[in-house]
Amino acid sequence: MKKIALMTSGGDAPGMNAAIRAVVRTAISKDLDVIGIHRGYQGILEEDFETMEISSVGNIIQRGGTILKTSRCLEFHQKEVRKKATDILRKNKIDGLVVLGGDGSFNGAYLMSSENDFPVMGIPCTIDNDISGTQYSIGFDTATQTAVEAVDKIRDTAASHERTFVIEVMGRNSSSLATHVGVCTGAEDIITPHLPTDYSGIAEHIKRGNQRGKSSSILIVAEGKTEGYSEEVARILNEEHGISTRVCILGHIQRGGAPSALDRFIASAMGFHAIHGLLAGNHRHVTAFNAGYTEVIPIEECLNKKNDYFDRYQEMAQTLSI
Repeated sequence: MKKIALMTSGGDAPGMNAAIRAVVRTAISKDLDVIGIHRGYQGILEEDFETMEISSVGNIIQRGGTILKTSRCLEFHQKEVRKKATDILRKNKIDGLVVLGGDGSFNGAYLMSSENDFPVMGIPCTIDNDISGTQYSIGFDTATQTAVEAVDKIRDTAASHERTFVIEVMGRNSSSLATHVGVCTGAEDIITPHLPTDYSGIAEHIKRGNQRGKSSSILIVAEGKTEGYSEEVARILNEEHGISTRVCILGHIQRGGAPSALDRFIASAMGFHAIHGLLAGNHRHVTAFNAGYTEVIPIEECLNKKNDYFDRYQEMAQTLSI
């Protein structure tokens, strides 16, 4: 292996740049040439390549987003397009590809690799922390802290106006972010789309708090697969249970900002191990963070989304919110 390429794909996550930096510098330390691909799989098809040096990744570890840009390439669902992408990589004498992204990006990498016998290594990057096979994905800690800071500010307003706020955080298919934010902000309830919502129980919970002298309440809602889920929650509480609410959707603010120390460290470790894994012959694998350590595991273990996070912490969250 003499030349590798790397790219970021799907939604951006704080810490991607730290991982890019680690991949580039580790590869160069092993005498590998490094090509940066702009805008993910679309950039392969358009041959939007950049030769990367040590200086290419200077002063980026603290920056959010991704210097390589990112996109979603629907064409990559087609087998012939994946073949074309592999041919382009080989034409440019690229021997392996490092993919930073989530499960959708990993599925594309797995298919391209298995269909065309091309080495790939994945690095899990998604604020949803919903990739199976790894306990942690890059960006989750920063996104959680960003959301917690926002909720803390909203609680000040909620208390001043004696209102209930329904605050929507990201998590289309995962309850990880909502669970962490809800527990860390002392939310009265955490609502996730994959479990039935007990509106009567939530209303009683809020009313009991009011009777104890509480002047406001915070409900954390995971966004779910369709738009407007938090609006629906607020409407039902208002119309059917007499709970006056306000809705605040945090949105893409959760994706941006400088990565936390934890995200920088894990991203650096994963980037380092990604190159060592490729050179060791792990050619269809993903870096993972489990039991406090970074390891390299088969990519097949990471192709399904996980959404059992709230189930594991539901009793704790409910007990602490009484």
